[in-house]
Parts: sequence; structure tokens; C-alpha cells
Amino acid sequence: MNIDNIFTRKTSIVSLQEKGRVVIIYGPRRVGKTTMSKEYLVSLDPQYCAKYEVGDDLVVQNLFNRQNRAEILDYVKPYDVLIIDEAQSIPKIGIGIKMIIDEDPNKKIILTGSSSFLLSQTIGDALVGRNYSTMLLPLSWGEIFGSNFDKKRKLHQFLIYGLYPEILLCKEVTLKQIKIQEIISSYLFKDTLSFEGLKSSELLLNITKALAFQIGNEVSLLKLAKDVGENDPKKVARYVSLLEKNFIIKKVTPFSRNPRNEIKKKGKYYFYDTGIRNAIINRFQKMEDRDSMDIGGLWENYVVMELFKKNILENPYFNSLYFWRDKKGNEVDIIIEKNGIIYAYECKWKKTDASFDVFLESYPKAKTFVINQENIDELLS
Repeated sequence: MNIDNIFTRKTSIVSLQEKGRVVIIYGPRRVGKTTMSKEYLVSLDPQYCAKYEVGDDLVVQNLFNRQNRAEILDYVKPYDVLIIDEAQSIPKIGIGIKMIIDEDPNKKIILTGSSSFLLSQTIGDALVGRNYSTMLLPLSWGEIFGSNFDKKRKLHQFLIYGLYPEILLCKEVTLKQIKIQEIISSYLFKDTLSFEGLKSSELLLNITKALAFQIGNEVSLLKLAKDVGENDPKKVARYVSLLEKNFIIKKVTPFSRNPRNEIKKKGKYYFYDTGIRNAIINRFQKMEDRDSMDIGGLWENYVVMELFKKNILENPYFNSLYFWRDKKGNEVDIIIEKNGIIYAYECKWKKTDASFDVFLESYPKAKTFVINQENIDELLS
């Protein structure tokens, strides 16, 4: 993807392809999965015959849901490449795709999805060992073009309006706000509420707002239920889980190897995109007009997700992101464990020092960093 030379996607469909394996790209709506798929089609050698489908198409849904092997193979026979966008809309697609791959491992098949939960359900066990999946998220620091100065100069804009591609391309702040609200109402909440049994948009909004005010803090789901006036904590837990599965929030759990001294239960919740977080609570004011608590939480959210995106780009199966706190209240914002090495990060909006002394008593070989506005490019590029 390359729009106006502002950014490029480091994830490449071509780099993910392997004989006999389906490429699965999942992530929030509007981050560029469809654009990436269509640009891939345009880039194909003319000798390849390709087919692009959308999972919402009833004809395609009926074809795969009937699970008639002869029909499915006859449908795909003319094509070397098959792309199905929003594949989670086809409940039994996994079995049909397995039939195709088993018959012809040379077929290039790409599936995209905006719900990790639904996509995993539709694929089931059928494609275990037959797929290569990767996550496409809002743009990362390293995917944005321009000099270091340009990115640093726009850092405030990134924190306030986030890094969805279409938001990044908007020049007028009013239009940015309108588009972010559209993403929330038309896609994120709509998708989450589409799950069977979820009927209260008001409760969903209240839960999301409560989490937006608590970024950087440990969250008790029992207390969260009380805060939003819901008597059933299990219902709140289900809503929170679905917000995770639809790429609105990400849960970060405690890092603990010493249960006697370190906490290991409560988690923190961060938004995949700070612009979405700000839009949820209608907080678009400039950074200098915010109180220190909001700035600190917003900066921590941004850094957590940038480190996550950076590591996902390096390893699609990365899942070693934590925070640390002991029972005396000492804490470290971010812990990442890679190749047996522990990396500890503190997030500071202004250039100030941070103490890792207590943490290093337990983990003396850990590498420590303080991330601020001045060194962010050095640590994220």
C-alpha cells in the first residue's frame, strides 16, 4: 500500500505465501486489509487468473455453507488466486477452503477478517497447519514516511487522532473527528453488537467509556460492573472480551515469576488506537490542554501499542507483552520478553528519569529503557 507517499505497509501478502497454506489477514475494519488485497491483485502477473469475493455475498455464503465438494472445486477451478474479504461472515468457510487446498496446494488463497473470534470460529480446526495468519493494525511508527523531525512534529496529532490510514490522510481536524466517529458507530460497535445475545448498545458504550478513563490502570471487572451500573459482572466480562476480539481494546496481563511478592491477577486495558479512545469520550483537545493524568495515560497507551505493533511486524505470533507490579506498589509500565531476554520500559511524556531498582533486584539481567518524546524514534524505528 502506498498512498501519496505518506506511508507503506510492511506486511506483504507475497511474503506470507507458501505452497499449501492459506494466508489469513485479520484486524480492525478500515485499517487497509481490502486495499492491500486489491493492490495484490493488481500486482499479479497477467498469467494468473484471480477472483475477489466478499464474505457478505449470499451466493458465496451458500456455496461454502452447503459443503458440497464438487460444487466448491468446480467454482474455484478456473482461478489461480482466490481472495475472500470479511471471511468471518461465512460460517463454514474453513471446511470448504480445506477441500480446495487438499485438491490443489498451488492455489493461492487469501482470507481477511475483522473479528478474530468469528474468523477463528469459521475456520475451526479445518485449517490447522494449513494457514499462515498475520494481524494488520492501525499504522505503526515505522510505517510512516518522512524525516524524524516530521514524525516527531506530528506526534501530538498521532496521540489525539490515532493512526487509521484514512485519518492520517485527512488534513482538517474537523474531518478527522467526523471520520473517527464514523468508524466507531458504523463498524467497531456495530460488529461487536452483532454477536448473538448482545443487545445493549448503551451498556457497551458505558463499558468502553469507563475503560477509556482507566488506561494505564489495573482494572477489576467486578468494580467495572459497579461503575457502569450492571449487576451481572459476567455480562460485563463478556462485553469486555468481545471488545478485545473486535480489536477495540487489548488486555495486558502482569508479568510474574514470584507470586509471593508480585501481583498476577488484574489486567490493564489499552485501546488499539488512541484516536478511537479519544473519540469514545469526545476528548480531542490539544496535549497542552490536558491534565497530567490524561497525558500520562494517553502516552502509555500509545507506546504500549507501538511496541506491540513493532513486535507483531517482526513476528506475527508475538504475544509476550506485560506490565509488572509488586505487592508494595512498585511497578514498570511495559515488560517484553524475547529470546530469553527481558526488556523493561517506562513511559514518560517529558524527558525525565525512571527508577528500575526494585525490578532489577528480581531481574538483574533485564534491559531497561525510558521512552519519551525525544527518543521515541530511536526505540521504535
